[in-house]
Amino acid sequence: MNAESRLARLAGLLYLIVVVTGMFSLGYVPSRLVVHGDTQATLERMAAFEPLLRYGIASFLVEQVAFLLLAFALYRLLRAVDPTVAAVMVALVVISVPLALVSLVERLNLLSLLERSDVSHVSDQLMALVRASLDAYSHGLLITSVFWGLWLFPFGFLVMRSGLLPRFIGVFLMIGCVGYVVDVLCSILMPGYGDMGMSDYMTLPAAIGEIGSCLWLLFVGVRRPIGLPVQPSHPL
Repeated sequence: MNAESRLARLAGLLYLIVVVTGMFSLGYVPSRLVVHGDTQATLERMAAFEPLLRYGIASFLVEQVAFLLLAFALYRLLRAVDPTVAAVMVALVVISVPLALVSLVERLNLLSLLERSDVSHVSDQLMALVRASLDAYSHGLLITSVFWGLWLFPFGFLVMRSGLLPRFIGVFLMIGCVGYVVDVLCSILMPGYGDMGMSDYMTLPAAIGEIGSCLWLLFVGVRRPIGLPVQPSHPL
């Protein structure tokens, strides 16, 4: 296995960590703890399943560290294709990570409130603090999602140019970028957008592209050095 293949497998492993911890912290944990439109019920669930809240916080932190390392691994792998585009890809990831971690602070604030409070006797003041913290976390992730989408465009472009992955994966990544941005804009501009059926599918192309990238890098890697053309089997 050459150096590029090892780097591709490392990127695939980091991507797998990002995918698994992201699905857990951003998908499974909220589905078990958050009752939309009911702050009291959400607070009670978080108190009842406090260990799950802690695991969600920890997994989100792991995800962001792995995401940052993934960007640098992909940069090393793809910079020969177009160093400027590769640098833009990394810059967008680097911007997203601190934004996400600032949002994560709100989860830690909720954890502190749970440790200091009796959820069976919640005052109006405490309820207001909980509601503000939940909103701040949600709004922070909404802004972060812009960059979670934007980095996919240069990544998809590099995938298509490099031949490292199938071109259709690059197409899904670039479409996924548009889907993320449109999803954020619709969330801001269209009241009740989250209840519309279309909102469930906006980030689907990104999910296909990212999971496809992860699996290809992890199990296939690279079959030739990046930037070198495929040599014909027989001379013309």
